[in-house]
Amino acid sequence: MKRMTLGQHFAELRRRILWTFAVFVLTLIMGWYLSPWLQDVLTAPLFNVWPEGALLYTGIADGLMIRFSLSVLFGLFITTPFALSQVWFFVAPGLHKKERTFVWPILIASPLLFLLGACFAFYVLFPFVFGFFIELNQSAPVPAVVLPAATDYLSFAIGLLKVFGIAFQLPLVLVLLNRVGILSRERALKMRRYAIVLIVVAAAILTPPDVVSQILLALPMWGLFEISLLFMRDERK
Repeated sequence: MKRMTLGQHFAELRRRILWTFAVFVLTLIMGWYLSPWLQDVLTAPLFNVWPEGALLYTGIADGLMIRFSLSVLFGLFITTPFALSQVWFFVAPGLHKKERTFVWPILIASPLLFLLGACFAFYVLFPFVFGFFIELNQSAPVPAVVLPAATDYLSFAIGLLKVFGIAFQLPLVLVLLNRVGILSRERALKMRRYAIVLIVVAAAILTPPDVVSQILLALPMWGLFEISLLFMRDERK
C-alpha cells in the first residue's frame, strides 16, 4: 500500500469531514419535511393509551422549535452511522489486520445496539409509563385537567429513548474491556452480584419514579450482562 504524506492525510480527513457535513445538511433538510411525521410517531404511544388527550403549545414559537429540534435529531441519527463509516475508512489503512478485525464489529454493533434499546423503550416501556402517568393524573383527588406541554413530552420521550439506547451499549463495553485485557471473564463472574446491584440502582436513577419502568430497564440490562459473559474470554486464553 502506498504511504501517504502528512498533507495527504489532512486532505483525506478534510474530504471525509466535508462529506459528513454535507450528509448532515441533507438529512437536516429531509428531517424538516419529515418532522410532522416524526412527531406523530413519537406521540403515538401516548395517544394509544390516552385517545382523548391533547398536547399544549405554551409558546408561540413552540411549533418552530419542535420542528427544528426533530430535524436536528433526525439528521444526527442518520448521519452518525455515516460518520462512523468515514472514521473507519480513514483509520483502517493504518491498522493491522488483527486490529481491523477487532474494530469494525464495534462500529457496526454500537448503532445496532442503540437502535435495539430505543425500540425496546418505544414498544415495551412507553405504553406502561404513559399509561401509568395518565391514570395517576386522572385519578387526582382534586379536579384536574391533564394537558401536558408538547415540548416537555417530547423531551421526556426522546430522553428515555436515549437512556435505553445508551444502556444497551453495556455488552459492547464489557466485551471491549475484556478484549483489551482490563476485565477478564473470571473477574466479571465474581463481580456478578455487584453488577446486578449497580444495574438496579442505575435503572432507578435513569427511569421515571415508577417500579414498572425501572424493572423494564433493569431486566434487559441484566440479560445483556449475562449475554456479554458468553463473548468474553478467559484470562488464560
